[in-house]
Amino acid sequence: MNPTRNNPTLDMLIFAAHPDDAEIGMGGTIAKHIQDGLTVGIIDLTYAEMSSNGNVELRQREAAAASAILGLTVRDNLGLPDRRLSVIAQQVDPMVAAIRKYRPRLVFAPYFADRHPDHIACSRMAEEAVFNAKLRKYMPEYPAWTVEQLFFYFINDTHAPQLLIDISEVHEIKMNALKAYRSQFMPDGHEADWVETPLTGAYLDNVAARDRLLGQAKKWSYAEGFIPKGPVALNRF
Repeated sequence: MNPTRNNPTLDMLIFAAHPDDAEIGMGGTIAKHIQDGLTVGIIDLTYAEMSSNGNVELRQREAAAASAILGLTVRDNLGLPDRRLSVIAQQVDPMVAAIRKYRPRLVFAPYFADRHPDHIACSRMAEEAVFNAKLRKYMPEYPAWTVEQLFFYFINDTHAPQLLIDISEVHEIKMNALKAYRSQFMPDGHEADWVETPLTGAYLDNVAARDRLLGQAKKWSYAEGFIPKGPVALNRF
């Protein structure tokens, strides 16, 4: 049996340590490319079971709502242990299987310099998975797949981007997708076991401010920044 049969192929596959990471870093880019007719999927590595607010069931409902707002083709969760992500075969191999299952042209992962250790781990794991996915003798039960390009997106910390995407026309969609994660960004303080975290203040305002700042370089209203792994190949300018 071919494990890729009857699975949708994706133009873009985004790896995220937790539900909401991809939306923070590149929700506008996702929305823009979906509007342009591309197929986009997110693979969350964990259920964010260690998050201070909310719970797994609520976070999954919020992720489903955000996915619907963006128009994702696929959203999967590998169920890896939150706060125990590691570059080991038992955790990287499910990512390899996902790449071979969906055969994306482009893969995205968090940038490897971030205040959250899980984001750093996810970045390293994605690099390993993209490399291993093209090796035909590695996990031979899944046909090998070569990704065209790996890109890194920013979550908590912003670094000098090498590529910018204009998201001015879809920024509202991005923010609406983020607002779906009410337990993380907009709790009213009356939930049981609610605690204040770096996300419960003006985090969404800060995300919008970052997008606005990145856009200023090109006189766009909003932009998202990326750093490619290796050179980006162009036929001509």
